[in-house]
Amino acid sequence: MDSIIRRAPDFVLMGAIVAATLITAYIHYTLGGMLFMLNAAGYLGLAILLVAPVTILRRLRPLVLFGLAGYTMATIVGWLVMGPYFTLAYITKAVEVVLLGLIALQLYRTREEIVPCLRYLRALESQVARVALRRSAPAERETSEA
Repeated sequence: MDSIIRRAPDFVLMGAIVAATLITAYIHYTLGGMLFMLNAAGYLGLAILLVAPVTILRRLRPLVLFGLAGYTMATIVGWLVMGPYFTLAYITKAVEVVLLGLIALQLYRTREEIVPCLRYLRALESQVARVALRRSAPAERETSEA
């Protein structure tokens, strides 16, 4: 029972992060234009990565949150540089600032997961490199024999 009580705020917080991400994606989608559509697709993809029930994604969730924060900051900076400055844009930026605050709170609450996440990523990287080297070795032998 105690673990359910501790997990409830995290569940609500992640729900709020996903909701703010989807709101931002929807607003960008409704604006039309290639840049806004790509921005909406990026937000939608990151929201899917946050809620996907795949084990590897759950273990890498802190990195996804860092990525979402970076994407959101890049969107805000891009808007500051290029505009357009109208009412809906200000509402969207307010949602994005709230999103950044929610992400910061979630990362603070789960800060003990960040180092194990990075270790897991490093181990995963090593495994992928070994598989790639094994696959390239027979190909190199075939080309040297020919």
